Amino acid sequence: MKRSGTLMLASLALLTGAALAAPKKMPAYTALGVASGKPGGTYTLVLGDNPRSLFYYGAIDSNLQTISNQLFDGLIEYNLQNYKIEPALAESWTVSSDGRVYTFKLRPEAKWSDGRDLTAADVVFTFNQVIMNPEARAGDVANFTIGGEKVKVEALDPNTVRFTLARAAPAFLQQLRTPIMPKHKLLRFSQEGGAKAADINNAWPTDVDASEVVGTGPFKLQSYTPGQKVTLVKNPNYWKVDAKGVKLPYLNTLEYLVIRDPQAQVAAFLAKNVDQLNISGAQFPDLKQREVAGAPFKVVRSPALFGSPPFLAFNFDAKNPDLAKVFSNVRFRRAMQSALNRERIIDQIYNGLASLPGHGVAPISSFYTNTKRFLGSFDLKAAGDALDAMGLKVGAGGQRFIAPGKPLEFDLTYGTDSAVYPPMASIIQNDLKSLGIKVNLKGVLVSTLLSTGQSGNWEAILHAFGDQPDPELRKPIWQPGGALYYWHRSLQPATDGGTPNVAKMFPWEKEIYNIFNQGATVTDPNRRKAVYTRWQIIFAQNLPVIPIAKPENIGVVSNTFTNYIWTLGVIPGYNPVPLISQR
Repeated sequence: MKRSGTLMLASLALLTGAALAAPKKMPAYTALGVASGKPGGTYTLVLGDNPRSLFYYGAIDSNLQTISNQLFDGLIEYNLQNYKIEPALAESWTVSSDGRVYTFKLRPEAKWSDGRDLTAADVVFTFNQVIMNPEARAGDVANFTIGGEKVKVEALDPNTVRFTLARAAPAFLQQLRTPIMPKHKLLRFSQEGGAKAADINNAWPTDVDASEVVGTGPFKLQSYTPGQKVTLVKNPNYWKVDAKGVKLPYLNTLEYLVIRDPQAQVAAFLAKNVDQLNISGAQFPDLKQREVAGAPFKVVRSPALFGSPPFLAFNFDAKNPDLAKVFSNVRFRRAMQSALNRERIIDQIYNGLASLPGHGVAPISSFYTNTKRFLGSFDLKAAGDALDAMGLKVGAGGQRFIAPGKPLEFDLTYGTDSAVYPPMASIIQNDLKSLGIKVNLKGVLVSTLLSTGQSGNWEAILHAFGDQPDPELRKPIWQPGGALYYWHRSLQPATDGGTPNVAKMFPWEKEIYNIFNQGATVTDPNRRKAVYTRWQIIFAQNLPVIPIAKPENIGVVSNTFTNYIWTLGVIPGYNPVPLISQR
């Protein structure tokens, strides 16, 4: 259940069996204004909360992921200039003519931060013992189970790894951005090392000795002080150099301060205690005015390919059976969409720095189909009429009822430590109140929204999932029965990798389920586009969740530093911090 542009899959172009050779030097990125950097210095960023673990596959945690982006590499990565796939720890690869066998040559200069060589044994261990371990909390057994069989991963020699798939999977190559882990440090937590499968989650707790956390990324862990900061230092064994051959990263130290409150984050940036900050549209006007007035920082905007567009979801399996019945009715969800004031949210919460959303696909993605006509418009009268037609009538006191003596009332869970969720929840609460629906706001930390959703202990929720270049990369979210399809949890299989409860799916869910199975096998780009176009239309018509808006990417960075890159959004598994340099 991994966390990941407008590109068609690079893997489609690789089905010729030709090898790709990787340059050892970083691309020049001239179009992005990247220059050869000045070595040294400390760059300070923000974490929204404490990481719950220091082991990437031990917790689904955005704060852990942020740190891990700098500690670990995958076999492949994205080129920031064109968003095409490029070699990373693997310097080259071949793909068989039938698209089932991928053979990777590892980069001979790649070493772990403790000086040991990266070998094929590390890659095999990572996939067989960690990623495809069904007990690993942030493993990915579903995406590495293809055609009903786990992907076979084997070492052909110390520098060569082979992946064999039961059938061709067009998006498989993009899955290999996932971080590779050190076998020599994690063996004792694995089944191969004699431990139980679930013991892998015990690796690298937050109080682990920093020397145990070993990676191939540009930085290595120096220290972690809970509630305060995480400090990373330059990895002397990092394998990348810049276009002029200068060893990366330029920075000596990378610090992450733990600051939960968005306003406190901005205050820390303005006090020059933080050097770069990702901000929301709500925070944009003040910072932009300061920049124009001569403040020593730059505000950067761009449309988003990646990023996490917010949505409103209703629990089809709510513990209250009356609510579950209402929430499962598509007429109710369509009525709620009519009661959703997107224009106000975009204008007031995002200050206009957001657009109408896609349905599971970013509007700038090559897979996007224009489904805006299905979004309708804000119309409380139409919403009320639709609820009346369902028999959810308004009583004498202005309260709408599910049944005699049972008012239509539900909790709305949202993240309190967010710049956008609290005002968004208030707008929804007030608009639904005018329809006779009582909404009780239930605030939790943003870091617990996902676990709350997966627990099933909620009625309605404001949450966000990131977009990806290819819909298949979000299969665990959008395919009914997937691990993250938590608004209808009763469809999920009894065990990881098992068959979902297809019998309980609505007809439209069955069609989406089949679409994702089909999209995972079709290799022709035009046919894949058509398959996922159909999915977006079904999504728009039936609203498993109600998408709200697609925010722009907005970042603010101190003028003390150069080579700050943010084009199409934050890429899970990759970050340009190695290129950041002092001026």
